[in-house]
Amino acid sequence: MNIKRLLLEGACIVASSLSGVAVAQTPSQFVRLAQLVVKTAQLENFKAATKEVGQTSVRAEPGCIALYAVSEKDHPARVTVFEIYRDEEAYKAHLQTPHFKKFRETTDHMVKSRNLLDTIPFSLAEKPR
Repeated sequence: MNIKRLLLEGACIVASSLSGVAVAQTPSQFVRLAQLVVKTAQLENFKAATKEVGQTSVRAEPGCIALYAVSEKDHPARVTVFEIYRDEEAYKAHLQTPHFKKFRETTDHMVKSRNLLDTIPFSLAEKPR
């Protein structure tokens, strides 16, 4: 899967989730959305920690396909994280990694609210390469 496709999928899913509709890729993959509200004073620290865990997860975990994090333009403390894993087992393995545990320990106090949404992947369109 190339980066252009992942960015397109992530943007489509994040945009859809903000309108209340979750769209995802294929039934075999595990796709989760996390809707967070971050303490404004901690936003830059949260972004740095999120970037670190995302890059490490994609690089080090064979089952982690993509991790995207975006904030709303008019409400930067509202963050949506979009995650794609090979399957649910890969997601469960992700939760046990040292880098994810460090991320949660580092950021838990930064998050005011967290809503985790499991999705049912069913459709995504893209232009061929």
